[in-house]
Amino acid sequence: MKLVRFGTAGQEQPGVIDDQGQVRDLSSVIPDLSGEHLSAKTMAELRSLDIDSLPVVDGIPQETLRLGACVTKVGKFICIGLNYADHAAESGMPVPAEPVIFGKWTSAIVGPNDDVKIPKGSEKTDWEVELGVVIGEGGSDISEADAMKHVAGFCVINDVSERAFQLEGTGTWDKGKGCDTFGPTGPWLVTPDEVGDFNDLGIWLEVDGKRYQNGSTSTMVFKVPHLIAYCSRFMSLQPGDIISTGTPPGVGLGFNPPIYLKGGEEMKLGIDKLGVQCQKVVKA
Repeated sequence: MKLVRFGTAGQEQPGVIDDQGQVRDLSSVIPDLSGEHLSAKTMAELRSLDIDSLPVVDGIPQETLRLGACVTKVGKFICIGLNYADHAAESGMPVPAEPVIFGKWTSAIVGPNDDVKIPKGSEKTDWEVELGVVIGEGGSDISEADAMKHVAGFCVINDVSERAFQLEGTGTWDKGKGCDTFGPTGPWLVTPDEVGDFNDLGIWLEVDGKRYQNGSTSTMVFKVPHLIAYCSRFMSLQPGDIISTGTPPGVGLGFNPPIYLKGGEEMKLGIDKLGVQCQKVVKA
């Protein structure tokens, strides 16, 4: 299934994409796509529905129908740094011996086509396309063998980053990662059965039509089950939490000289089977 949240910002409703690419209204079945409605039991109930019997929502998704972030009431937005060896190299950092964990504030989350705002004082705003994993069943000390039982679905995330805030001054990563609008999420939440081999998905990002990132999840240093198990050692994972699993090479920081967003650009990014985002970059 491809699950979505549609409507004006702050008033989104849950939906599902049918075989014709239309949004069908799920609000008579579940109130929203938040953690308490992402359990394996609820996902099984949704899969058993006759999708074609649900009301069709007017509009073309991501064109005449706005989509919000594909999950709401997120408790934790967990990010993994330097999880592609070639991205670590372009960042001038060694490949980590174990996953690098940092947090992104949940107030950064916006829809997949909402504007990304360059914060005041920023001179080094950058892009990062990433595979997002949404937790459906919570737990602590999860084993790798059981990790995928805890996944509700996958999505596209743009881990927008302000490099000066992140790496200069006090150099705390979360300071440069969690600015408002720095977490476009969606367009849809795709259940694992529809994604198939999540270890071999094409992942890419363009700015103003020029492709800067063009990779594959197959080159991740630490795979999704390992990341879930590892994170659950240090915190309980709860339904609705997001794990953003790192970015392939091609970020602005990695060029000589670096290339950063100034305002007025258009970012377009996607992952095989998970859809495409498109954001206009504006100054706050």
